[in-house]
Amino acid sequence: MTLPRLLVLTDRTQTGERDLVAVVRAAVAGGACGVVLREKDLAAEARTELAARLRDVVTPAGGILIVASAAGLGDGVHLSADEPLPTPPPAFIGRSCHGPAALARAAAEGCSYATLSPIFASTSKPGYGPPLGVDALRDPPLPVFALGGVTTERVTGCVDAGASGVAVMGGVMRATDPTAAVAALLESLRVRSRR
Repeated sequence: MTLPRLLVLTDRTQTGERDLVAVVRAAVAGGACGVVLREKDLAAEARTELAARLRDVVTPAGGILIVASAAGLGDGVHLSADEPLPTPPPAFIGRSCHGPAALARAAAEGCSYATLSPIFASTSKPGYGPPLGVDALRDPPLPVFALGGVTTERVTGCVDAGASGVAVMGGVMRATDPTAAVAALLESLRVRSRR
């Protein structure tokens, strides 16, 4: 499975009055082809139903749906920093990391990728300590997505430092126009690739 350059993380508490599926549909219309379903507070049945609805949006567009902490609901699973690997492990596993030791562990476990956060100060997740800065992205032991306060203006710095791509939650979930927000992030990634 090929990793996209942009991962969009869901958070229905940030979408205002809009339905989460509608926001994801708009993000996919902007070119998002990697979506990480979080919503871990939902009951299992409701989350399974939401995963199915999101797959109906993401899969026809050629994208992948990754589900946090639940193997089997999507194309892969995304684990928190301390969650054990599922048994048997799925073919595609990501892990949330907050420093170099966690990145090394994720690589040793055979994870497909990791998010590293917070790279910049983050409105969505303010409780994970001070920003790590782009230097934390240098020489990663596995593909790493910069997460936390990532904007279109900051994409180039993240990729130049060593990130394989970027992961965004609030910048898409809160966006007035998620389609345009995703398109702008992808254009920043394309501009960086042409350099």
